[in-house]
Amino acid sequence: MRLKTLALAAGLALAAGLSACTTATPYQPLLTESPGLGGYSDVRIEPGRYRVSFSGNSLTSRETVELYLAYRAAELALANGYDTFTLVSRDTDRKTTLRMDPGPAPLPYWNPYWRYYGPYGWRTYDPWMEGPYGRQSLEASTVEKFTASAEVILGRGPKRADDPQAFDARAVVENLGPRIQRPEDGRVQPGVSPSPAPKS
Repeated sequence: MRLKTLALAAGLALAAGLSACTTATPYQPLLTESPGLGGYSDVRIEPGRYRVSFSGNSLTSRETVELYLAYRAAELALANGYDTFTLVSRDTDRKTTLRMDPGPAPLPYWNPYWRYYGPYGWRTYDPWMEGPYGRQSLEASTVEKFTASAEVILGRGPKRADDPQAFDARAVVENLGPRIQRPEDGRVQPGVSPSPAPKS
């Protein structure tokens, strides 16, 4: 009974993990306990200067991680009493991995390994082994993940018209707001919200 309970718990955990990877990374903090899910992170270097990044999963486009980075920078500016922000040292890193996926299983089981009783007694089935009961081929696919990062300098007053890297924080929040996909559960992680505005 205990073994069945453990197997059921493992199956539920696997299903939850798979369902979390079926959608693009929403606009959320980067969770230290689940960094693979992606999200934003920021580090204050000095007053008015931050290092900001946004990491996406394999379903998150390059454009999305770059937009979310800009949105986070705008949030930081407004939360700290600034009007503008400038993106310097901006970079988008692409991580590419090769994933080998087994083809359809010839037997109606998803388990990667099990035993069965045949005409010659107990035998072992391993879908990764070649043979009449094993998988005959593997399908290769490329998985890409993007992480956008930048050093952000916050400023007050109107943005400089001659600086293409400068942005009006309120305009960015207003224009990008409708494109921001937030977590379905609307969770807010403690300790990672924008810093309060400095007292004057």
